[in-house]
Amino acid sequence: VQVVESGGELVQPGGSLRLSCAASGFSVRNYGVGWFRQAPGMEREFVAAIKWDSGTSYADSVKGRFTISRDNQKNTVYLQMNSLKPDDTAVYYCAAARGLITSSMPLARAYSTWGQGTQVTVSS
Repeated sequence: VQVVESGGELVQPGGSLRLSCAASGFSVRNYGVGWFRQAPGMEREFVAAIKWDSGTSYADSVKGRFTISRDNQKNTVYLQMNSLKPDDTAVYYCAAARGLITSSMPLARAYSTWGQGTQVTVSS
């Protein structure tokens, strides 16, 4: 079971990015997949997640700006990020969880498989 993130880069405030989380060894349609982020000197924090039944959850700080989605054929989960702010600067991690329940979606300890992260920098 493995996940690999991609798509992070330097973007100006107000811009958009789409991060990808490519899964191998399991099917994303049967697992929960979440995005977390960690800024320098800060704890890792929840961003968004999608469950096997397509239910989604978002952190308040990204609601209305970020959208998580899933392509079952490509076995990939995406995080579309719009209206980016400097505070969104962080390393973004993808994580997978088998049997993820709604109440556990924001909890890092619920996820057993983590990627290596991709850097997102929002700066002019």
